[in-house]
Order: sequence, then C-alpha cells, then structure tokens
Amino acid sequence: MKGTQLIGNNESAQGTDTFKAVNPLDGKSLEPPFHEATCGEIDSALELAGGAARFMAESTGEDRCRLLNAIADALEEDADTIKERVGLETGYPQGRLDGEFGRTVMQLRVFGRVAEDGNWVSARIDSALPDREPLPKPDLRRMLAPVGPVVIFGASNFPLAISVAGGDPASALAAGCPVVTKGHPSHPGSSELVARAVLRGVEKAGFPDGTFSMLQGAGHDTGRLLVEHPKASAVAFTGSLRGGRALFDIAAARPNPIPVYAEMGSVNPQFVLPGKLNADPGAFADGLFASVTMGNGQFCTCPSLVFVPEGDSLQAMIERYQELVSGSAGAPLLNAGIAAAFDSGISRWQDVQGIEILAQGSLEAAEIGAAPVMARISLEDFKDNQELFMEEIFGPSVLLVVCPNEQSYVAAAGLFDGQLGTSIHGNEEELPKAGGLLSVLSGFSGRVCVNGFPTGIEVCDSVHHGGPYPATTDAQHTSIGTAGIARWGRPVSYQNTPQALLPDSLKDTNPLGLLRLVDGEWTRDPAA
Repeated sequence: MKGTQLIGNNESAQGTDTFKAVNPLDGKSLEPPFHEATCGEIDSALELAGGAARFMAESTGEDRCRLLNAIADALEEDADTIKERVGLETGYPQGRLDGEFGRTVMQLRVFGRVAEDGNWVSARIDSALPDREPLPKPDLRRMLAPVGPVVIFGASNFPLAISVAGGDPASALAAGCPVVTKGHPSHPGSSELVARAVLRGVEKAGFPDGTFSMLQGAGHDTGRLLVEHPKASAVAFTGSLRGGRALFDIAAARPNPIPVYAEMGSVNPQFVLPGKLNADPGAFADGLFASVTMGNGQFCTCPSLVFVPEGDSLQAMIERYQELVSGSAGAPLLNAGIAAAFDSGISRWQDVQGIEILAQGSLEAAEIGAAPVMARISLEDFKDNQELFMEEIFGPSVLLVVCPNEQSYVAAAGLFDGQLGTSIHGNEEELPKAGGLLSVLSGFSGRVCVNGFPTGIEVCDSVHHGGPYPATTDAQHTSIGTAGIARWGRPVSYQNTPQALLPDSLKDTNPLGLLRLVDGEWTRDPAA
C-alpha cells in the first residue's frame, strides 16, 4: 500500500492533506497515510474513463465476462493480504471476512455470466408495416445501451461486497461502463489493495487504461467533485440518508442532471403475530438477537423496530433477550462517528416519555464499538414520537412497540415511509388472515419477508434491495442482485435502421441468441 490515487494504470499523490485508517479494536491509527484526491486527480480519472467509454460500450458480453473473471482471479490471488487488512480496519471476525470475500468474488463471476448472456439489454423489435392504413408503421428496435462512466462510492459496512469491487462496480463493468470508485475513508487500505487487484484483472483481460480508477478522500469535497464532473453519467451510493440525499441534490443541480442510485438504510419494521410468539418466545428472541447483532447492527436491513402483542409470551421473550444481552461483550463499530451516533441515538430514546430500556450491555470487546440495547414502548407513545423512531440508529439496538391487538398492526404499518425490508412473523393459522397487513407492507417496502428477518440478502435474479424514499432515491432499481445491471443502461430506439448499422442485439439474425420481444412475442428465433 502506498496511499496513492490509482488513476487507471497511473499512481498519483498530489494532495497535501492525508488521513489514516483506525483499528476499532484498539483505537490506534494504521499506516500508511492516504492522500486526499485533488481536483486535478479527479478530473484525470474521469477524463480517462471518458476515453475508455467507447471501447467499453463496443465490447462484447464475452469480453466483459472475461474481464470480470480476470478481476475475480486477481482478488483470489491476493485473498489473504486483503482479508488481513480488512480485519484490521473493521474488527470483523474471520468468518465475516471469509464470507464477504467469497460473496465479492461470486458477484463478479455472476455478473460476468449476466454480461455474456446479454439478455439484460431487454431487446425489443417491432417490424415495419409499410402498407398499414392510415399511416405506415416504421421498423423500431429498442435496447439498453451503456450510460458511460459511472461513479461509485464504497460503503462503510461492506468493505468488499459493496465497495471497490462490489456489486455496483461489477454490474457497471458488466454493462460496459467505465468505473471510477471512491474508497471509503474507514477502510482506505482495503480499498487500495482491492483496487490494485482490479487493475491487474483489467490489464490481463486486455481492457484499456481508464476502464477502472480508484480515488481516496475523507472530506466531502471529493464526493462533490466526482458527482459534479461532466464526464460522470450516473452514481451509486450506499450509506446514510444525509450522505445519499446530499449527492442526489448535487447531481440534480448539475447543468445536465444525472441519476443517483442511493441506498440509504431503513428501520425495517417487524410485525409479530400472537400465535407465533406464543409458540416459542425464547426461539424468537434468539432469532431476533442474532439478526440485530449481525455485523453488530451495522446492516441496512437490521430489524430496529418490532411490533409485538401484549401478554406473558412477550415477557418470556424479553427475559430471554435480556439473558443474551447480559452474555454479550459488544463488538466493534466501523468508526468513531458511527459509535458516537449510536450513543446519541440511544440517549434520545431515553428522553422519550413512556420508553423503558429493558437491556443494555456493557462494551468490553473493542475501543470503538457498541453493546446491544433493547427498549420497549406502547404503540400510543410510539405514535407521539414516530419521527424520532423512524430515524435509523446504526448499531445493535431494537425497540419493541407493544400493540393492544392485531388490528392495530395495520394502522401501525400505515405510519411508515419507504423501507428496504419488512417482515411478518406468524403461524399457519395466522398467516392466511394477514393479507391486509401484507398489502400495506408491500406498499412501502422493497422486500417483504415471512417468518424471517431481513438481514442476510440472497444475491440472485429475483431479489430487490431497494424501496421508496427515504430508503433509496430510486425505488425502481435494486443495488443487490443481477437486476442491478439495469441501472447502467440507457434505452435507445433505432428506427428504419439498416441491418449493417444495428447492434448485434437487434439484428434480424439474432447472432447473440437473445430472448427478444419480437412483434409482441418473446422468442429467440430470428426476426422475420
């Protein structure tokens, strides 16, 4: 590691300001210092990306598959070095490091297959009808084409899977877009090591300088300048509501606004029906605790609010959760800012009329971290303070909202704006009657789970990780799963265009073997 900007194949360290990563386990700074990207370096990276855009757009799906597999191979070559540094910068245990590294490599290879398959372009053909009355119908053909250079911000909580070589860069490269990433300042060393592996993969695959660059910066100016740059065509961000909204507003204020696909977290409400809780309150407490403390609550899908029925089963569940909290030594949080925000959030809870702190662990495992917290409040008191409780507390906290009856669940669900995930927990007799609640939840959630918690997301074709604002800035798209590639495609229609000039995806002969909508029918056959 050198602490430099990686601008294509060139290294640069023009910035005089530097910053260091901090190990949350002991609170000590890690070497080396990392240089803040300058305006000139940002300009160089995006100009270089602009120069690679045409090559990327004209590359085949097989070319991009080769690129992504080459990057995955390079990461695997450096696996031990990368995971060691990630552990130092995050305090994550070895199991988490192994799992996230495996997911990162898997995503690259999956998007390689998506690129090679090619069906993501959603090709559509309407044949000409020159004799149609009263007006002839032209030949029209539509597909998604790469948008151009993409700016991607690494996430704090996923230094591998949603960062420099994570799902956003993988999907953008699969779509044929050059990528300029910004490493997260909490794990700049991890970002640099991963970026160096990516650049080796780019070179091995024979792709041009500018296909990929990585910049560092701990201040806000780096992000602003990246989004404002005229060569930037789209932005991906995973993080806080404040950060995502700021980037969205910057992009909207450009002379030519560009889309910002920001995933900004949520409180992910859970609705527990009486029969489910009565069946085994201890088991439910175990599952809830495991979900809330996964990654020490630093998941955007952490179930922060749980709507529960009154009764003896609730008390039994609370007692089991209290046991689990008392046996916990807490865990690291990613940086001091997150730790301070967690403490502040819990303090605001304690000032609310009617709230009761049921369990609060003591932090023993790290210098920078948090221990689990559970609190309880009535539904009426919750409603009186709902704006406060709708703010995500990033960390291992959960608030039980005690409801007088099942009918009140639907009214409570109606209080929510956009969320990434929600759940209904019920038994076989209860679930068929929960259609009204499910309808409300699906109206504001990107993913509705039944008898499961929203932490742990399957990377596949059918998953949707998104939701209405403020969960994201664009509810139509997902930041996880293969459908995320659609963010980097811009629809283009070709009218009465000669076969020789058409992209292969739209030619009559269908040389790529795509599944296309031809005159209203899905087919892989050549167009007539």
